[in-house]
Amino acid sequence: MKKQMFTLIATTSLLFSYAQEEMPLVWEQKMEHKIEYNGTGTEERGYSYAASAKEITFFDNNTGQTKWTAAFKEIVPKLSKIDELIPFWESNILFLFDRKMGKDQMACVDMESGKLLWSTDKYQDVSDDNLVYIPEDDAFAISLKTMLVYIKARTGEEKWSTSKFKGVVGKYVYMSDGYMVAVNFVPGGLGALFTGFKNQIAKFNMSNGDIVWENTYIGRAERKIVSRDFIYDLDVENNKVFLRLNGIQVYDYNTGANLYSAAFDFTPDIIGKPINAKKFGVYGAVADPVVIDQDLYVLDMMNKRTQYIKKYDLNSGKLLWTSPEIKEAKAIPHMMVEGDKIILQIGGAVECQAVIKKEYTVNNVTYYYWVYKIYYKNVKPCGVQAFNTKDGSLAWDSERFRKGITNGIMIDNQYYICSGTALYKMDANTGNEMYEVPISNAGVGNATLIFPYQNKIAMFGEKGVAIYNTEKGELMCSGKYKTSDVADMFDNIVIMETDNDDIAAFDLNTCKYLQFNAKKGAISDLSTDGQYVYVYENKVVSKLKTK
Repeated sequence: MKKQMFTLIATTSLLFSYAQEEMPLVWEQKMEHKIEYNGTGTEERGYSYAASAKEITFFDNNTGQTKWTAAFKEIVPKLSKIDELIPFWESNILFLFDRKMGKDQMACVDMESGKLLWSTDKYQDVSDDNLVYIPEDDAFAISLKTMLVYIKARTGEEKWSTSKFKGVVGKYVYMSDGYMVAVNFVPGGLGALFTGFKNQIAKFNMSNGDIVWENTYIGRAERKIVSRDFIYDLDVENNKVFLRLNGIQVYDYNTGANLYSAAFDFTPDIIGKPINAKKFGVYGAVADPVVIDQDLYVLDMMNKRTQYIKKYDLNSGKLLWTSPEIKEAKAIPHMMVEGDKIILQIGGAVECQAVIKKEYTVNNVTYYYWVYKIYYKNVKPCGVQAFNTKDGSLAWDSERFRKGITNGIMIDNQYYICSGTALYKMDANTGNEMYEVPISNAGVGNATLIFPYQNKIAMFGEKGVAIYNTEKGELMCSGKYKTSDVADMFDNIVIMETDNDDIAAFDLNTCKYLQFNAKKGAISDLSTDGQYVYVYENKVVSKLKTK
């Protein structure tokens, strides 16, 4: 093991030597290797890592001191370098990969000690897309071209395999009786690996891998490419399996038989991907189903031009009514039920996630790096419509928002919506405007998103953050920064990040912020308690306070 050079720069005096608007430095550590991979553990866990293609260092989150460091070839003699590194924090295991065109080497390392647990060249084409940790068994489900393999996490021992389940294990429910219900899916980029793929929902006997039953489902079960969140839900209640994907699909838990379906097959194609994007996805373009007592409201996106609301009885799946056609809607991101009205936000901000290859040049040398970006794009046409819950008839249609919408939110049964240049409060029952407030006085550019914060309205602008009260829409505070996007948020702390990787930590209680001018290509991670930001740049890791 190499002895890591460590420099503790943080001292109390240094904390106060920075200008007030700078994020105070807690510590800074210079590695003996480049940082090409990084991972920030929770503050409760207490450690994180930074790695190059040949070496890795785990460090203490509190002090920055090295926990352990090593060259990969010291851990696994066959690995002189790695092509990919995948952390599974929940299992304390780090997967290392050396790609060799059909002879991939894969190794599992214990995060705490740095010791090798097991290695193999048996499994090919494994990545973070088709490797799933099942904590209930402390095991991994590896989806290969011809079969699904289930192995023990700490030993690599195969427990079972099956060729009857094609694709990657998606969201699942692990039952107390030792059975698991899971949905399959194909992550973007793995289509060639799973030729002949078909949608499957199946019940597994987890002791031997037998499939008790299988059925099909409607839609495309995806996982967001950056945040890794599933875009659907799967639950088992009262011997019924509920799959909430593009509507709702219900199965019998014991037999897998279809009980009813109120779903549609729709994949939004409304926003182009950024230049040099390796992966790209658009999420939230269609509102989730809404359940009120035994009433189920579903958006039926039959195609790009024809959409309806449908109301079902949740228990029986009986269709109760279909609304008039919702015309000219490419995206309907939000559907809310307030009183006896269903409010639809047509168009507006939808979430985009992308993995983009970027470059910068220093002294005629070009460096490449990957940016993992979550941002929002506005989709037109826009509008707000409300329908009656009793029969689905149109209640009101606002012409106000034809030119633009960010999004609408409900606070204390009141509906608030932003056009990008003004904030509105509306009567959900009639569609009447209760106030209209221009937001130019905040000085943070046009709004990109609003959300509720402590019975107030928080607004993300193109150049900062502002807070408005709900009663009259009065500006309470604002903070102007550079042109930036929201990168992360915890409680009252919001991280804004520029295209040059500079960051600012806003306090939503005051709209004041602290900033850090990072080097191009730096990666910043907000700690899980919102108190700190870890910045990884070249060979240096810095821990900064957010307030």
